[in-house]
Amino acid sequence: MNSSKKIKWGIVGCGNIANKFASDLALIDDAELVAVASRSMDKASEFGQQHDSEKAYDSYDDLFLDTNIDIIYIATPHTSHAALSIKAMEHDKHVLCEKPLALNKKEATAMIETSKRTNKFFMEGLWTRFNPSLIAIKERIDNGEIGDVKFINVDFSFKTDKSLDSRVLDLNLGGGTILDIGIYPAFLVYLLLGVPKEILAKSIFHKVTKCDMQTSMIFHYETAQAIMYSGFASKSDLIARISGAEGEIHLHNPWLVAQSYSILKNDKEQLFELPTTGLGFSHEIIECHNCLRADRIESTLWSHQNSLDLISILDRVRKQVGLKYPQEH
Repeated sequence: MNSSKKIKWGIVGCGNIANKFASDLALIDDAELVAVASRSMDKASEFGQQHDSEKAYDSYDDLFLDTNIDIIYIATPHTSHAALSIKAMEHDKHVLCEKPLALNKKEATAMIETSKRTNKFFMEGLWTRFNPSLIAIKERIDNGEIGDVKFINVDFSFKTDKSLDSRVLDLNLGGGTILDIGIYPAFLVYLLLGVPKEILAKSIFHKVTKCDMQTSMIFHYETAQAIMYSGFASKSDLIARISGAEGEIHLHNPWLVAQSYSILKNDKEQLFELPTTGLGFSHEIIECHNCLRADRIESTLWSHQNSLDLISILDRVRKQVGLKYPQEH
């Protein structure tokens, strides 16, 4: 891709997460938002005006046919990620798909196969992977600064008052904590320790919608363990605690978009501040741009295999707790 040319973005889905993403996209000098799409023209037009998009569509297909777009950010409910990503790549578009990549490994595999077949860049929008504090602590851990990691304690929990028809509580839309927020603790542990040998998990389910409202997970490794929790029932301190044989690292609240971290070693605590640009989506946008300009179809920081590993782990968690989505029956 021409290094001097702006990279032209389209956004599919005009909800809350897309709104935040578009705000950060405006901070990137070589990015341009050229089109947005929603099922509602009113919503698409309002979103487009708010974020200075040239065009607004009330059809996802019309956006896919727009030849002026280089890459599409997909920000629709989880259940449509696979179909829309595949369609976008088949229409000659690169794709950044909001996490979770898909409902399960089967869908994710089909998406990645499409990327390889069409030679289009494709990445899961797991913004935390590109957070400056997270990049820094991974490097420090890989360099042995706290010794071998032995234990991780991390959660993501908040009290929700969403109505029963909300996306986050609707099993038909992949609702529940596991795919929506449990993915973050699982991701951090996978990033630092790899695929677990054994997984133990238990959930408490919503009495009406049957989605998981609280899920606890233990990932067991040969020489390490991790305890994780995701919940919609209560608030947590959102600090990630990583314990090594020779020290600890704390990613500060909210750890998934940390602005700082601490190293605790030899009875001393050192604070390192690494603020994000904007809300933090900017860092994954920059990674997309770097990959496109290098003609790569996947990121080395968060590869296709990484996404497959993570969704496979979440499949194992759901199997443990007995959670299936209607589309899987």
